[in-house]
Amino acid sequence: MVELKAITEDNFVDAINLSLGVAQQEFVSHPIRSLAQAYVYRNQCQPFGIYANDRMVGYVMVIYDYDVPEYDIWHMMIDEAEQGRGYGAQALDHIIEYIRTKPFGSSDRVVLTCHKKNEIARRLYEQKGFVPTGTEYDDEVELVMTLA
Repeated sequence: MVELKAITEDNFVDAINLSLGVAQQEFVSHPIRSLAQAYVYRNQCQPFGIYANDRMVGYVMVIYDYDVPEYDIWHMMIDEAEQGRGYGAQALDHIIEYIRTKPFGSSDRVVLTCHKKNEIARRLYEQKGFVPTGTEYDDEVELVMTLA
């Protein structure tokens, strides 16, 4: 069973200790960078640890863009040693349910980006209902979901 837990002073070191394989490091920023962003955007975002059996196995951040408005999913990652167990898919379901509560403001638009080479993540996002917009940022493609 996967659950999301807010990153706090009690578990941020666990997030920092998460790691990706060398070949995946270009796909997503390390939680250290994301936690710094979470601090800067603290009035419009929530970083989460992804937990399985009371053990942090991944990290993700939800941020609300007041200018658009839309919810963005940033820096989702599953630790290299924990991949292939369905944790990412389950976590994404929980993230979407969290966004449905509209914790920062009203919007039915959810956006994320995915590295062009990260075919596994892109397939997961598309299976969950995200659709490529055709917009690209450097090595990343943008995908969007509209909540019903």
